[in-house]
Amino acid sequence: MMFAAVRKWTGFVKFSHTVFALPFALAAMAVAARDRRGWPGWRTFSLILLAMISARTCAMAFNRIVDRDLDRANPRTAMRHLPAGQVSLVGAWMLWALSAAGLGVASFLLNPICFYLSPVALVVICFYSLTKRVTDFTHVFLGLALALAPLGGWLAVQGGFVLWPPRESALLPLLLAAAVVFWLVGFDIIYALQDYAFDRQYGLHSLVVRWGPANALKAAFLAHVLMFGLLLGFGLLSGFRLPYFVGMGIIGAGLMLEHWLARKRSLKWINTAFFRLNALISVVFLVGVVVEVALPYFRVRR
Repeated sequence: MMFAAVRKWTGFVKFSHTVFALPFALAAMAVAARDRRGWPGWRTFSLILLAMISARTCAMAFNRIVDRDLDRANPRTAMRHLPAGQVSLVGAWMLWALSAAGLGVASFLLNPICFYLSPVALVVICFYSLTKRVTDFTHVFLGLALALAPLGGWLAVQGGFVLWPPRESALLPLLLAAAVVFWLVGFDIIYALQDYAFDRQYGLHSLVVRWGPANALKAAFLAHVLMFGLLLGFGLLSGFRLPYFVGMGIIGAGLMLEHWLARKRSLKWINTAFFRLNALISVVFLVGVVVEVALPYFRVRR
């Protein structure tokens, strides 16, 4: 009974999709704690996990709540939990409130700047769900929402940014956040291909609707080129070596395959391009960063 309830609620917020942003938050955490071999301690690590899971759950619950009527009208999404009656609206709002409170508690226990910025983070991550009604650049707002993950991971460890005098380390979380924005813009455009006809019919906005699928895919490819360049810059500025750039080769191959699937295969392949490949990209990036941060320690020990 309990397992079924957990499965229902994790399915409601697509808990598995946490794998997109979480690795970037943990990678930023590891680099921020480089002087401690990339490990800030169990307390900070656990609170970062709680904050990330709470923030994403809050954002997804809000998305499902405000989109419930659109989901009911869209054949692709009609069987989601709220339109299908598997989850009550009251229950969905309660989950939203609990997860918002979870983010607040985690950020309070981390440090003052995380706590002070947590209401801003809540507004940003929830506002994305409304943007498809007013702007074609909804993908950018999603990118900005997920870009808070590496910024939050950095702030949780460092407690702030040193922007002046200019230092290389101050650029690292900003480069990573920018890379996440362009990554999300690219793969959210690909994901939006599925709803092109529905969005046009119901007057919803996206770059796919504005530019058409072919031109939108070109924009997605350009966004991923920029994302790849920013990650290369992040690695060079961090002084990373072979392990990181081997990972970058895997990431580049994953991006190319994602765009090949989006262009050459039917829409049923979109979920493969969207979830599996982007999950691979984020996990490979995290592994590359952790290996690079940890290697000097193991060399000294040996």
